[in-house]
Amino acid sequence: MRKSWIFLVLLVAFSSFLLAADYPRKSVTIICPWGAGGGTDRLARFLADELSKKFGQPFVVVNKTGGGGATGHSAGAYAAPDGYTLTLVTLEIATMHWMGLTDLTFEAFDYIAQVNEDAAGVIVRADSTWKTLKDLLDSIKANPGKYLFSGTAAGGIWDLARIGMLDAAGIPVDAVTWIPTTGAAQGLVELLGGHVDVVTCSLAEAISQLQSGQVRALAIMADERDPRFPDVPTLKELGINWSAGTWRGIAVPKKTPPEIKAILEQAILEIANSDAFRNFMNTNGFGVKIRNGTQFYEFVKKQDQDWKHVLELGGYAK
Repeated sequence: MRKSWIFLVLLVAFSSFLLAADYPRKSVTIICPWGAGGGTDRLARFLADELSKKFGQPFVVVNKTGGGGATGHSAGAYAAPDGYTLTLVTLEIATMHWMGLTDLTFEAFDYIAQVNEDAAGVIVRADSTWKTLKDLLDSIKANPGKYLFSGTAAGGIWDLARIGMLDAAGIPVDAVTWIPTTGAAQGLVELLGGHVDVVTCSLAEAISQLQSGQVRALAIMADERDPRFPDVPTLKELGINWSAGTWRGIAVPKKTPPEIKAILEQAILEIANSDAFRNFMNTNGFGVKIRNGTQFYEFVKKQDQDWKHVLELGGYAK
């Protein structure tokens, strides 16, 4: 009986070795939970092209949209755990289940590598009387309910970022009113038109308005200053212990063979550290943040709890 058990273990181990040694032997799918042409899609297609070159097999992006990200993430999580379906996971894996959009949680995936993070910025018109973040926060405290913020849909990342910022600053989250928009671009139009007072979104999304001098960034919600915007202080520098932003990385279904995960992790990290990747990210205005599989998992685990608290504060948790 013992010999049979040992033989079975060795057989499984040898089979896994052969599977990994021959990986990939056919086309690999990368699921993008968001629409074609958007930032997540562009990043997915860049990674797919680079992986195709590296492995000599097609890596094909498939857009599966809907449900606030739930459709695509679910398709990726419940695919066969054989290394032939990857998912470009986004921060919504840490928020959508708290909002009642899905039962899927971050635990449905194994994490390969994170490659992107875009911190939220606090942006006002250039002619605003607020020259610093302190000026803005003092005005909010003195005039609760007066000011309008925008930048995305209600409960979207930039809304959640401002909720976390206000809470960390000791200000009630309902001291300002959130005006939902279809995204940062529309929010900035509303800001320049004088219809809202503040926009929270990534600085990259406002780069043309920042460069033209139409708007001013008071702060960035990051652990470190963005080298592209070196004069914009972080919240932490200003005494507010909060950072927030959107992020992206590659994950695979649970129980994917460890040998295949190791191959993918090495490949993604090599791509993420290449000049081609840096040039692509700079051209598209994406921030670079690289974490290996273990670091990525721990980061997402913390994000899951951080966003739960923020969603509860904003009244979005179900």
